Amino acid sequence: MNLPRITLSAGIHQIDAQVASTREETSTGLMYRQEMPQSEGMLFAFPQAGELCFWMKNTHIPLTAAFIADDGTIVNLANMQPRSRKTHCAAKPVRFVLEMNQGWFHKRGIKSGFKVTGKPFGN
Repeated sequence: MNLPRITLSAGIHQIDAQVASTREETSTGLMYRQEMPQSEGMLFAFPQAGELCFWMKNTHIPLTAAFIADDGTIVNLANMQPRSRKTHCAAKPVRFVLEMNQGWFHKRGIKSGFKVTGKPFGN
């Protein structure tokens, strides 16, 4: 899929994010990809907040999902293993989920409560 891209920031760290917002895009996500550059990610944007859950059945790379509130605050992070059906859910209703290579957030000291900035979050 050729998805639109936006630039997000997590403190001093820039993220080149593909945006998945349609039903087809959010259902497909990063499935079947063999790699993703370190400064890239995928932002899932849903029309309304919900108790979102993700799994990795057809995803081949280890990812971390950041469940993000409307104001850009990371609600919780979940490390997800490739080809797993284990679900990982938001700790409270959110509209956004940012998937990055596993370890990206940890290596930068980014945890729950940290703010991600960019157009989708109104800043």
